[in-house]
Amino acid sequence: MLAALMATNPNPSAPPWLAAFLGGERAALARAVTEVENDGPFAAAVLAAARAAPARAMVVGITGAPGAGKSTLVGAYVGELRSRGLTVAVLAVDPSSPLTGGALLGDRIRMSRHAGDAGVFVRSLASRGHLGGLARNAALVADVMASSGRDVVVVETVGVGQSEIEIAELADVRIVVWAPGAGDDVQAAKAGILEIADLIVVNKADLPQAAATEAALRSAASYAAAPPRVLTTAALSGRGVPALADAAAALAAGHDVQSGERARQRRRRRLLGEAERFARMRLAALDGAVADRLLARIDTGELDLDAAAQALLQAALAGD
Repeated sequence: MLAALMATNPNPSAPPWLAAFLGGERAALARAVTEVENDGPFAAAVLAAARAAPARAMVVGITGAPGAGKSTLVGAYVGELRSRGLTVAVLAVDPSSPLTGGALLGDRIRMSRHAGDAGVFVRSLASRGHLGGLARNAALVADVMASSGRDVVVVETVGVGQSEIEIAELADVRIVVWAPGAGDDVQAAKAGILEIADLIVVNKADLPQAAATEAALRSAASYAAAPPRVLTTAALSGRGVPALADAAAALAAGHDVQSGERARQRRRRRLLGEAERFARMRLAALDGAVADRLLARIDTGELDLDAAAQALLQAALAGD
């Protein structure tokens, strides 16, 4: 539908690979993600096309503290989805390199077992100090992936602990992964990431402490208004992964992802993200002399930093 519209109304600002991206072609999807991640010249065209696309993938968010085995579980989950004939895109948010600012782990290291599979697309984004477990443009990149013809998008967060609640505004199904032996940490987390979970997974379930951790999590989750289901997996052996895939699919089928509070939160986040992206672009295009004049007024005491920052933003939005 969108390709036909573009054919009758060609947009000179749209890249030639846009239709291929919407069809799920791997190289085109990679270019689209890069444009949006880096606020490239075709980012607006890519986002407009993604939002006009009629189909939308199921978005599964996987979060949890470091050491829980999230990456191993993601790899096993992707393998299970592929065994069911589903195509997958993975957005993995990694810590940033202190030298380059790029993703520290990288696509090929994280998902090497799926590197040769055309049905799996993997992209790592650097967190670049962004709080909340996600990278700055992660929501926009997830939108792009979800509109590319893939069946499932898996978003794995950087693993910063209780602050990873941004995943709640991004995913249709939210999975919190826990390591055996968490013990007292379960109670401490009740007011944080446990409250955003649709599914809680005790990974490494072959370890001795797994049963106690599962019991503690079931008890903690029972206080929620809508208690999440608690599952166990052993990602290295694949134990429990099919049940996890079944549970996620059932939850997605039960959620009305086009309406309701969860979708409203996603739309609100997209709106704020787009406003932030637009403001950054206008600031980057602003004549440096404007900032220099404001700095001079700060030096003389005529303006404080807050007032000068507001003036700078107003000048950028006004196109001065």
